[in-house]
Amino acid sequence: MKKRLFLLFFALAAAALGFAYRTIYYPAEWWHEYLPAGEGEPIQVFVRQGMNARRAADEFESAGVLAGGKASDLARWMTRFSIDRRLKPGMYSIRRGSPWEVARQLEKAEPSVSSSTIVPGTDVFSFSGIFTPPLAPETMEKILARNDLFPKEIAPLLPPEAEGRLAFLLPETVHTAENSGEEVVSSAARLWWDRIGSHIPEEKRTAEYLLEMAVISSLIEREALWDEERPLIAGVIENRRKKKMPLQIDATVVYAWKKEGRNLTRVLYKDLEIDSPYNTYKIPGLPPAPICIPSEKSWLAALSPEKTEYFYYVAGQDGRHLFSETLSGHQRNIRKVRGK
Repeated sequence: MKKRLFLLFFALAAAALGFAYRTIYYPAEWWHEYLPAGEGEPIQVFVRQGMNARRAADEFESAGVLAGGKASDLARWMTRFSIDRRLKPGMYSIRRGSPWEVARQLEKAEPSVSSSTIVPGTDVFSFSGIFTPPLAPETMEKILARNDLFPKEIAPLLPPEAEGRLAFLLPETVHTAENSGEEVVSSAARLWWDRIGSHIPEEKRTAEYLLEMAVISSLIEREALWDEERPLIAGVIENRRKKKMPLQIDATVVYAWKKEGRNLTRVLYKDLEIDSPYNTYKIPGLPPAPICIPSEKSWLAALSPEKTEYFYYVAGQDGRHLFSETLSGHQRNIRKVRGK
C-alpha cells in the first residue's frame, strides 16, 4: 500500500513539475497577455532584407535587447512562434527582455520601413534619381566609396570609382529603415553578396575577376531584352574576346556619348567615331568599367556563358536576336531583320 501511495505521489509531483516547466518555459497562448514582455525604453534594431531568423537574432543580441540567453535561444523562440517564416525587414522597437519575451514582442511588432526600387540597367547618371529628393552627384560618390557599406568579403576588392561599384548592387526593391543612400546601398550590396557573390568560388574572388564579370554583366544587361538570350550573348562576348575581335556593342557607344552629355536614341555610323575607352568599335577588349547595374540573370549569364560558335547577333523588331557564326551569316540576318 505504501509503495502504491509513493508511486501515486511521485506521479502527481512529476505531473506538477512538468506543468510548471511547460508553463514557465513554454507558456500557453492564453497566458501571454498576463506575463511581462520586456521592460525599459524600446531599443531600435534594424532587420535587413533577406535576413533569416538566426541572423536577425544576432542583430538583436548585438543591440543589447536580450537580458539573459543567447541569439540561438531567440532564434528557437522565433521558430516556435513561426516568426521565422514571416519576418519582415525594417526597424523594430523592442524592449529588453529574455529571448522568450523578445520573441513575444516580435509576434506583433510591425517594423517601420521605407522602400526604394533599383531598376536593372540603371547607370551612374540616373542612380541618384531613385531617392527623394535626388542625391547630389558628389554625395552619391562619397556613399559608394564607403567600404563599410559593402560586404567585408568584397569591399577591399572593389574599384574606387562609383560607376564600378554600382554593379555590385542587386537591382530590386530594397526595404530600409529610411530612404537614405547609405541604407539603400548597404541593403542592395548585401543582396548582391547573398544571391551572387557568395556563390563565386573563393579562389576566383580577385579584384580583376570581379570587375571583369561586372563589366560583362552590364553589357549583357544593356544588350538583352529576353532572359533566355543572356547566356547566348555572354557566349558571343566570350568568343569574340578569345579571338581578340572588337566587341562592337552599341550600348557602349551610347554610354560613351552619355558621358559627353549627349543622349543617343539610335547609333549611327558617325557616332562610332567617338574617341572614348568605352567605344568597343574602336578600342579592343572590355570597357574600363560597367555601364549600368546588371540584373541577377545578367550576372549569372556572365559567370556561366553558353558555349556556342556564335560571333555575331542582330536584334529584330521584338528585341529578340538572330545569332550567326560567320560574317556572311550575320549580313543575311541583318537583311532579314530589315526586310530586305
